[in-house]
Amino acid sequence: MNPRTLLRHRVTRSLLLLAPLSLSLSTGLWAGPSSSAPWPFDKFFREPSLEERATRLLSEAIQTQTINPPGREEDLARLLALALDRAGIETELISTPQHENAPEDAPNRAAVWARLPAAGGDSDQETTKRPALVLLSHLDTVPSHRPDWSVDPYGGKIWDGFVWGRGALDAKGVAVTHAMTLIELARDDQPLDRDIIFLATPDEETGGRLGAGWITENRPDLLAGAGYLLTEGGGIQIGSSIEAGRPPVWGIALTEKAPCWLELRAKGRAGHSSSPTPDAAVPRLIAALDRIRRAESPVRVVDEVDKMFRALAPIASTWDQAGFENLGASLENDEAFRRRFLDNPGQNALVRNTVSITVLEGAPKTNVAPSVARAHLDARLLPGERCSDFSAALAELIDETSIEIEELLSFPAAASSPDTPLYRAIENLAQRDKQPGLVTPRMVGGFTDAHWFRDMGIVAYGFVPRALSAEEARRVHGTDERMSISALVESIQLSVELVREFDALETREASEAAAK
Repeated sequence: MNPRTLLRHRVTRSLLLLAPLSLSLSTGLWAGPSSSAPWPFDKFFREPSLEERATRLLSEAIQTQTINPPGREEDLARLLALALDRAGIETELISTPQHENAPEDAPNRAAVWARLPAAGGDSDQETTKRPALVLLSHLDTVPSHRPDWSVDPYGGKIWDGFVWGRGALDAKGVAVTHAMTLIELARDDQPLDRDIIFLATPDEETGGRLGAGWITENRPDLLAGAGYLLTEGGGIQIGSSIEAGRPPVWGIALTEKAPCWLELRAKGRAGHSSSPTPDAAVPRLIAALDRIRRAESPVRVVDEVDKMFRALAPIASTWDQAGFENLGASLENDEAFRRRFLDNPGQNALVRNTVSITVLEGAPKTNVAPSVARAHLDARLLPGERCSDFSAALAELIDETSIEIEELLSFPAAASSPDTPLYRAIENLAQRDKQPGLVTPRMVGGFTDAHWFRDMGIVAYGFVPRALSAEEARRVHGTDERMSISALVESIQLSVELVREFDALETREASEAAAK
């Protein structure tokens, strides 16, 4: 540690040590020797624990609102940059662009980057170090409907063993886990053979073009030497109380369905709604949407999904094990299994293209028949399929010349191979955990920013080692999103352990290969 960093570290540590005592004196909470209970001197004269630091940082991150649109991620980027900088880690705040139609006074958007260099050289030197590992998260969140929540969704409340609020899971909790992982690695004297890069970007919730996409196109220097990446999309799923004895499932996302966001515009005769006409825009749009709603895409099992269910077969119910072991043939030939499998919305979405009708727009008033009615469709396509082909198929299905279809967002799916030291390191870590886990490849039904980096040739896995039940995972984008404090701390500890296992494993494999 250089003298300047050491001085900053000492000053920061001193302030952290003094802050609780100052608070006690100024707020009248002093409980000194005159108190009947012994005063816990060690509580006030020590550095905050990992639990305290991580919990406080996540709470502050949630309180820094980053609803997208408009995003306003710069304040959160600064908060994380400050935490990393105080640990002596090289950081950079990167200003990112606004949407084309954003007002001039729109809040600033930004990403935050940090790099913890490998031992024996700074981050700019070309050495024999291993390819860098990127820890990727995003800063923006979806909105929330306050009346539905038990707590203020932007209050960052610490209550009942959880940190509550929008983004606690998706993805401010990921950003805090990654930032604290770098900080813990920086505090440790054990050297690494690779750089670790922290990157938290804006705009992921609306496609990532102005966040991760803009970074990969305009600032590839931030990813110099990167060969691997970990981001959201997979994790540790723990069983419910009725699934006692089932091992935790460590799901690693190798690929994702491709988004195909479309806008349908129906045109018709405008006028007063007291005199309905057969060529009005809204009825035309409703008729088109009804055809789309009733249609079903054919079932297709891609390789990643086949491997996923084959891996899950040993812990499946007795009547589904054979079907999981040979998913494609079972869906085609076993009617009872097909019905059970496809009745599960999550499983159904993994074997066919899906469409959700999400936005409807007609007249601004009840007594107006508009000339144009709009709807947005969120279609998710299996790997290998193109949005343009899907859009053309919808147009043929609708068979109505007054309906226009415009593509809003699309990109092709890409996959990463599981045959890497990083994947094997996750397998090793899962076997060493207090409750050994079952590692399975995954295809994500949604999408993340991973594809921007796969397109650069970086091996990207959706995996954050945090344990969530299915019930807790359903809070993502939903009501009462929250993160267990114990799971947050364990996720940071497992992430540190995973980085070290990956480092050591790749070194061992390289040595063994050289010896052959």
